[in-house]
Amino acid sequence: MTKTIFISLPVTDLAASVAFYTALGFTKNPQFSDDSAACMVWSEAINVMLLTHAKWRTFTTRPIPPSTSSEVALNLSCDSREAVDTMNAAAAANGGTCDINPPQDHGFMYGRDIADPDGHIWGAMWMDPVSVPPGAQAN
Repeated sequence: MTKTIFISLPVTDLAASVAFYTALGFTKNPQFSDDSAACMVWSEAINVMLLTHAKWRTFTTRPIPPSTSSEVALNLSCDSREAVDTMNAAAAANGGTCDINPPQDHGFMYGRDIADPDGHIWGAMWMDPVSVPPGAQAN
C-alpha cells in the first residue's frame, strides 16, 4: 500500500467546509464520507478528513482549539505561482481568510497562507527546486 497521510480537522459546518475545500481544488471521496465526516482528497497521498465537532469528540477528549489559535500549519504544493494566487483568491471567496501572514517570495519559492472557515492554517506554495541557490533556506 502506498503511504498516505490523513489529516483530521474538526469543523463547525461540514457542508461549508466541503464547499471551501472543493473550491481550493480538493475532491470529495464518498467512500469515506457521511453526514459527520468528509474525506477531501488533494493527491494520491494526501487526504483531509473534515469531522463535525461531535465526530471529532469520538476520537479525543482534548478540547477543540478556538479558530484564533495556531495548532499546526500545513502546506500544499501548487504547480505555479499563479496557482498559489488562485488558491488564495478561492479561499477568500469561499469563507476562508487569505494572506493571514505576509506573502513569502524568495524567487525560487513563493507562498501565501490562508485559513479555512475554522481557522486551520494552510500554506499554498510553489517552488522551483532547480533554481534554489546553493545554501539557501526558505523561511
